[in-house]
Amino acid sequence: MDNDMDVNIGISKENREKIAKGLSRVLADSYMVYLKTHNYHWNVTGELFHSLHAQFEEQYTELAEAIDEIAERIRSLGYRAPGSFREYAEITSIKEDSDQPKALEMVRRLAVDNETILRTAREVLPACDEADDEASIDLLTQRLHVHSKTAWMLRSHLEG
Repeated sequence: MDNDMDVNIGISKENREKIAKGLSRVLADSYMVYLKTHNYHWNVTGELFHSLHAQFEEQYTELAEAIDEIAERIRSLGYRAPGSFREYAEITSIKEDSDQPKALEMVRRLAVDNETILRTAREVLPACDEADDEASIDLLTQRLHVHSKTAWMLRSHLEG
């Protein structure tokens, strides 16, 4: 806790901590995918350049807003939101690139990464449900919708 004022929002400290830790993992995964998507936006080449450049921009712009919402939810639960690359690297499930992939490999990796965020978010839902934390449930439900749709749209490039 960052200050001396108690957080009294109808959720026990134990439950708030469990939810905040889970949301921190969602935040780390989201931030790492934001970085990767932004990198791909800058570096995509080939005949799919125009469409992927635009699609990646839409995705990283949406992620930037989501990252802020997730961090603010962690803060509203009374905990510090992780905010450094070192912290994210320690808790993320997202694999960092060690190469410069071609366009369709970028798409494949982002589809996998969006599915990873989905799984991480789903892991946090039971703690939110147990604590009757509707605000965190709502946030995670929104993230599930966005990442499901994003993964589907990315996978669609790889079909056929």
